[in-house]
Amino acid sequence: MSASTLKARRDAVLGAGTPLFYDEPVTIVRGRGVELWDDAGRRYVDMYNNVPCVGHAHPRVVAAMQAQAGTLNVHSRYLHEGIVDYAERLVAKHHDGIEAVVFTCTGTEANEVALMMARAATGGRGIICTDAAYHGNSAEVGKLTRVDAGRNQSGAEVRSIPFPQRYRPLPGASSDAALTGLYLDRVQAAIDAFAADGVPFAGMLVCSILANEGLPDIPVDFMPRAAEMVRAAGGVFIADEVQSGFCRTGTWWGYHRTGFAPDIVSMGKPMGNGLPLAGAAASRAIVDAFRRDHRYFNTFASSPLQAAVGAAVLDVLDDEALADNAERVGALLRDRLRALQARYPRMGDVRGHGLFCGVEWVSDPDARTPDRDGAAWVVNRLKERGFLISNAGALGNVLKIRPPLVFEASHAEEFLGAFEAVLEEVHGAG
Repeated sequence: MSASTLKARRDAVLGAGTPLFYDEPVTIVRGRGVELWDDAGRRYVDMYNNVPCVGHAHPRVVAAMQAQAGTLNVHSRYLHEGIVDYAERLVAKHHDGIEAVVFTCTGTEANEVALMMARAATGGRGIICTDAAYHGNSAEVGKLTRVDAGRNQSGAEVRSIPFPQRYRPLPGASSDAALTGLYLDRVQAAIDAFAADGVPFAGMLVCSILANEGLPDIPVDFMPRAAEMVRAAGGVFIADEVQSGFCRTGTWWGYHRTGFAPDIVSMGKPMGNGLPLAGAAASRAIVDAFRRDHRYFNTFASSPLQAAVGAAVLDVLDDEALADNAERVGALLRDRLRALQARYPRMGDVRGHGLFCGVEWVSDPDARTPDRDGAAWVVNRLKERGFLISNAGALGNVLKIRPPLVFEASHAEEFLGAFEAVLEEVHGAG
């Protein structure tokens, strides 16, 4: 069946406008490791999907899923040792203040629970986010999506700050430390505005590495100092680890990379390597307060199947040393991208952590003019060469490179050859 026919059928049954990647969408039918194949048998290298974080169709994860599904899967209101074992292993991967977890099926649900936890723990309502945030699709979590920091937010329960960055920073800073101070001033201003409006303060929710904002270089010590400021005002600091967790950054959690200890952590996408599994974790006191205030349950969460698959993912991450692989191969990839940047100025900035890289695509490197259309063009040319990435970020102009964690140096070399060929196309076109 042609892609156009399949798309027409898809639009009819799922709704026109349901998102798809690429000018000419691909029909993916099979995956293994970092490789995908379409319906015509063409191979692609997956440089984007962090859902199968330990690789597409990893045999240990598939075996655990099959064995548990063939034995038992029920809702969460029975005792099951496997669920408790998995929860204990998961919270032990976090800092000592994270002691208990509430399982969900999606990152959206995990962030919804995190917000409810924050409000139960503090008695407050007001939440601070960034102005280019995305934390999920529900009605409540969706209130944090792209909240314009420049508009009047009087009386609102959600207030945003400009996301902290070095590439297009707030004006007026003479040093990195001074720039941190400017962004922290915005956090304090949001806290003060809640007080002035009579909105009790609950906390701040941010992705640990600001992935949806475009993976910016965050000014020095912003995250730990923002967390201190939030706590001093009676709030809690929430780390969204849906994209940055599970060894993506070369450390177990993004908050390890950006230097802070959150009060609440939300997790999702890579947690089940494709099986819907997510959760929000915090201290026992915070989780118990949430349980007292909310009769929360989730039919498909805290299930034996989730626990078996989640445990298998933890096993693979540890046994295959994928944090070390992400650190080593990610550093190689960024070093080589920066070498290309010196020759191809449309690559305005190269940044990232572990196996998560962002390339800022610009039309004028001196003015740092974002070029969203140019970034999309690069993405589509790479797809034609067999490499799947996307363009994202606050301005839509960041080439987002985020392969499964089993991505190896040989894959990086293969990608870099294709990427340089695309850069030559751009250079040749003027």
